[in-house]
Amino acid sequence: MRDRYTQQLCLLNKELTEMGALCEEAISCAVKYLTENSCEMKQNAEECEKQIDRMERDIESLCMRLLMHEQPLAADFRLITAALKMISDMERIGDHAEDIVEIGGYIGSTDMQLRTHIAKMAQEAVKMLTTSIDSYIQQDTQIAQSAIAMDDTVDELFMQLKKQLIAEICSEKENAEAVLDLLMIAKYFERIGDHAENIAEWVIYAVTGQHKA
Repeated sequence: MRDRYTQQLCLLNKELTEMGALCEEAISCAVKYLTENSCEMKQNAEECEKQIDRMERDIESLCMRLLMHEQPLAADFRLITAALKMISDMERIGDHAEDIVEIGGYIGSTDMQLRTHIAKMAQEAVKMLTTSIDSYIQQDTQIAQSAIAMDDTVDELFMQLKKQLIAEICSEKENAEAVLDLLMIAKYFERIGDHAENIAEWVIYAVTGQHKA
């Protein structure tokens, strides 16, 4: 009986890791769509989002089975409840990636330099997410704390980009709507950073039993 329980916990870890990798791929495809205008990357991001949604449902079902039928010990109970929270954040990350490629179709011929700045911000958000997922795989609170610290960098890049985009709107009124779309895209990347921070905080809870209020 415990062998089956152990196997299901291993499956949970495996599927959470795969879901995290899908989130990373979705963001990377969204960035490539913005910088390369690749329709293939747009389709890939949308397909990743669908897979992320499916994985959220599958992992949620697995977690509920473990909670209801296996009577997990305290440490495992924290791991399972943290997983339920983490998949919610991952699902939102997938949604944001899809939102980004959808809005990306409306930015037209906006300054490529601005897109490049957004790509830099996105790169930091992906690094933050990768670190958060790695902290879960290794059950390492120090790695989780380093992911949380990265949020300051993502927020700072967003504020810098926001100022640039507002200045661009003031000077390029004819292109103001497209620049506003870029601002929305930047905001989505900032939110992705917030979700990555949440994931890292749930890893800390799973390991220590303590969660930031």
